[in-house]
Amino acid sequence: MADATVQVKILVPGHQPMVALLGQRDAFLKLIESSFGADVLVRGNEITISGPSEEAERVSRIFEELLELLERGHELSEDSVGRAIRMVRGDVGAEGIRPSEVLGDQLLSARGKRIAPKTVGQKRYVDAIRANTVTFAIGPAGTGKTYLAVAVAVRALQDRQVSRLILTRPAVEAGERLGFLPGSLYEKIDPYMRPLYDALYEMTGPDALPRLMERGVVEVAPLAYMRGRSLNDAFVILDEAQNTTPEQMKMFLTRLGFGSKAVVNGDATQVDLPAGQDSGLAVVEEILGGIDGIAFVHLDGRDVVRHEIVQQIVEAYGRYGGQRSPVGDDRR
Repeated sequence: MADATVQVKILVPGHQPMVALLGQRDAFLKLIESSFGADVLVRGNEITISGPSEEAERVSRIFEELLELLERGHELSEDSVGRAIRMVRGDVGAEGIRPSEVLGDQLLSARGKRIAPKTVGQKRYVDAIRANTVTFAIGPAGTGKTYLAVAVAVRALQDRQVSRLILTRPAVEAGERLGFLPGSLYEKIDPYMRPLYDALYEMTGPDALPRLMERGVVEVAPLAYMRGRSLNDAFVILDEAQNTTPEQMKMFLTRLGFGSKAVVNGDATQVDLPAGQDSGLAVVEEILGGIDGIAFVHLDGRDVVRHEIVQQIVEAYGRYGGQRSPVGDDRR
C-alpha cells in the first residue's frame, strides 16, 4: 500500500534570514528537493512540505537540523547541507545521530574559520579522543586524522588542560634516510614534518607558532627524539604511525606520563617500511584492544573530506585491494 501523503509546516524564527537557510538563489532548497520525494513550498518565513509521510518527515528533519546549526552559529554551505542530507537518509551509517551534533561540534575557531567534524566517523573519532587517554585512528588519506587531532590538541592547550603539545612522526618514507639528505638536521627533517607544521600554522597563526615553539610549548620532532623521555602534562600526536615498527610503537606509548593524552594516526595501506618489516600499527590493536582508556577508531572512504573524487579513489583502491590475495604481503 502506498505511503499516505501528508503536509508538514515549519515556521522559521524571525531572527533567522531565509537566505541563510535556503542558500543564495535557493541553492540549498534545490539540493534538498532533489534529494527527497517531497515538494517544498516557501512563503515568507513558513515552509510547507508535502509528500509521502516518510519523505516529508525526513525533509522536516533536514530543516530542523539546519535551523539548529544556524542557531549554533554554523554558516551553512552546499557541502554541509549535502552531508546533513546524507546523514538523514542514512547513507553514512548515521542511525540515531543528528547532523547538528556532528557538524555543530565546534572544536576550534582558528583565524575566523570554524573547525568541526564533517562526518559521523570523524565525530566518533573526536569523541574518542576526548574520552580516552590513548586513541588510535586508522584510515585512508583525507579522513581528517591529523587535522582533527591537532585541532583537539590546540583547544586542549588553549583551555590549559595540558601545558604542551608534541607532534611527531617517523622519518621513514619512500626508502629515504636522514643521513643521506643534504643540509642541517632541521633541514633534513623539515619535509617529513611539513604536514604537521601546515596544520599548526592554520590553527595558531604564522606569528604565534614560532613563539610557542621557541618557548617549548609546541614541539615538532622525529619519532627517534621521543626515546628516553617521559612526557607529562602533554598532548602527544604520532602521525604516519604505519611507518613505525612494533618496537618503536611500544617505545612511543611508554613515553606517556601523568596528565598526558596521546593520539596515534595511520593508514595501514600506505606502509613505507622495508619489505618484510612489520608495521607497529598493524599489530597494535591485537595487543592493546580491550584495555580501558585506549580506543580504536576506523575511518573509511565515507569519511574522506577532500574533493569528492578522492573518496571515489579511496573506495576504488579498497575494492581492488579486497580482490587481491594478501598472501606474500607481510606488512598488511
